[in-house]
Amino acid sequence: MNEKKQANTGLTRIIKAGGYSMQGLQAAFRHEAAFRQELLLALIFIPLAFFVAAGPVERIVLIGLTLLVLIVELLNSAIEAVVDRVGMEHHELAGRAKDMGSAAVLLSLFLWVYAWVDIFIN
Repeated sequence: MNEKKQANTGLTRIIKAGGYSMQGLQAAFRHEAAFRQELLLALIFIPLAFFVAAGPVERIVLIGLTLLVLIVELLNSAIEAVVDRVGMEHHELAGRAKDMGSAAVLLSLFLWVYAWVDIFIN
């Protein structure tokens, strides 16, 4: 007998998606040193934004860019995990994907530092 599996909709889908997101954050914390380091910076700099920012827009920029670094790190870690899952042997495209993910993290960090320095100085 074939039973049709019902798709999760509404509140059930939202709750399950939240659970998957929490699993992703836990996995990043457990397995990614760079994520832990950037999370530590976020725990320091997000409260600091309330003292450094001159107004709500500056506060949104500082906190938003801090969270952006974490977001980009999560995406980079996901790329690395998928590439490693496909195979551990060296392949030019795999290396390129990992390097591009790393470059994205670096650019987000440059933007983060620029904003913090510029807002702090002014």
